[in-house]
Amino acid sequence: MVDEVLARSFENIGDEYDRYRPGFPPQAAKIIIPSPVDSVLDLGAGTGKFTRLLQKHAQRVIAVEPSVPMMSVLQRTLPGVDARRGTAESIPSADSSVDAVTVAQAFHWFDRDSACAEIARVLVPGGTLGLVWNRPDPTCAWDLACHRIAHPAVSETDATADTAAEELPGFTLVRQEQVRWVEHITRDHYVRRWSTISSVIVAEQDRRDEMLAAVDDVLDAAPQTSGLPEFELPHLTDVFVYRRS
Repeated sequence: MVDEVLARSFENIGDEYDRYRPGFPPQAAKIIIPSPVDSVLDLGAGTGKFTRLLQKHAQRVIAVEPSVPMMSVLQRTLPGVDARRGTAESIPSADSSVDAVTVAQAFHWFDRDSACAEIARVLVPGGTLGLVWNRPDPTCAWDLACHRIAHPAVSETDATADTAAEELPGFTLVRQEQVRWVEHITRDHYVRRWSTISSVIVAEQDRRDEMLAAVDDVLDAAPQTSGLPEFELPHLTDVFVYRRS
């Protein structure tokens, strides 16, 4: 069941989310849409971090997002995108109107059955659904340690991505790939990123300060980051591609 408090925690951090959250590797969009299509809809688009990659793969890009601050950033940075306020359970698009739907780092916030029914409705017959998640590289011990601070109840394999491999009602899984990539990031940017994580946002101020201080302690202790103003951060991006049944 979706935790509504966590799900709604991003509603007022549009600029911070866009500034500090990681983007996605271009290869992820190409895996989902290997050949150009007429139209694609990015669902739960946020500030448009994945949306911008889709512009090379479709003549028309639609972004659907419920948060006004998030949508404001998207409209400002991606003026060529058709931005619409809406949710996964009530998509503001006509039946059979798009060739592909993408969801990056958001599907775990949806009501699965309702969202799948809506996605199937707006897709053309045989249309594509692509689900994308970034997660920590298991070989990077210091980043995993920081994830455990912010997400103590979540497995290192990231259960949000694991659930995507399950059968989705109305869809057939046709492809699953993993993309490895490296982000060059400053220490300040990395620490500030954790302040945009749902579990940190909703925490009491004392607990939030404690968590961010613990992240600083990890960076001070790790040889790959200790004393460095910037460093390399490895990522894994899981991509799941489905066809509308």
